[in-house]
Amino acid sequence: MQDTMNNVVYKAFGLTLRSEISLPELPLQPGSNEAATDLNIEVNDVSRLWQELCSPSSRFVIRENLVMFEVPDIALFSIHGGNKIIVTPKAGYDEEIVRLYLLGTCMGALLMQRRILPLHGSAVAIDGKAYAITGESGAGKSTLAATFLNQGFQLLTDDVIAISFSPDQIPYVTPAYPQQKLWQESLSNFGMETSQYRSIYGRESKYCVPVTSKYCMEPLPLAGIYELVKTENSKIGIRQIDKLERFQTLFYHTYRNFLVPGLGLMEWHFNISATIINHIEIYQLSRPASGFSAPQLAAIIQDTLDGGIYHDQKPRHFA
Repeated sequence: MQDTMNNVVYKAFGLTLRSEISLPELPLQPGSNEAATDLNIEVNDVSRLWQELCSPSSRFVIRENLVMFEVPDIALFSIHGGNKIIVTPKAGYDEEIVRLYLLGTCMGALLMQRRILPLHGSAVAIDGKAYAITGESGAGKSTLAATFLNQGFQLLTDDVIAISFSPDQIPYVTPAYPQQKLWQESLSNFGMETSQYRSIYGRESKYCVPVTSKYCMEPLPLAGIYELVKTENSKIGIRQIDKLERFQTLFYHTYRNFLVPGLGLMEWHFNISATIINHIEIYQLSRPASGFSAPQLAAIIQDTLDGGIYHDQKPRHFA
């Protein structure tokens, strides 16, 4: 029913993963041993625990150091203590679907258990610093990140941004793995052929794009966050997010933020949000809902990095 590979070790999000399930998106970690492993991904049966803890009204079980959820007919997932993920296959088990959840929801929960903040978005490396692009699904985060890659910059992560802290409380973004997910329309705008890439299960017009040659493998200090939103306005806009709105922005774009209260991490989330806010600026970029505006958005971000303008809450608009 499932195609597993025993004792294969990978590297992702700064962690060494030993997985019984093949994860071809991730770089292999040669020469690792059991003692050096941060996370084990196992295929096992946790159905009994699920039945004991789950309620009919929820697809999730959330306890301190435990998150469980079910993808009907595919698999049951259990994330334990920040160091173990257990997958229980069901009749319709599909490894491609399982990998999406392992590298998405499971990793988001596990990072929280390890007190690493997961944001929903992409992060790029520019001049030795990390810049995060957050936003709702479909906002254009990956497309904007790809624009920077085409300009010679590097990718740190796509979809889940892992933020940890140095001993002196400087926020750092840890690289995830060298892959982006881009819609067909974005590929076309970049002059890339869809035939060269594998489509994502259930999203035939979205593709996995390896970026090995444009990937930053070292953690970098987080220097700014840009929230990308779509509007009906025909112009591009930017404004600085300030005061308490910054806390709301960070919580809203925390990956699977509904897990935070159940894990008992509300105080932790507030405290690390305050630490991040003390070190960086947060901006909101608005773009038209239609059209390809990524190059203009990238230029505005570059302007802020060059010391430009926008250091107030007043929105600025550009044709």
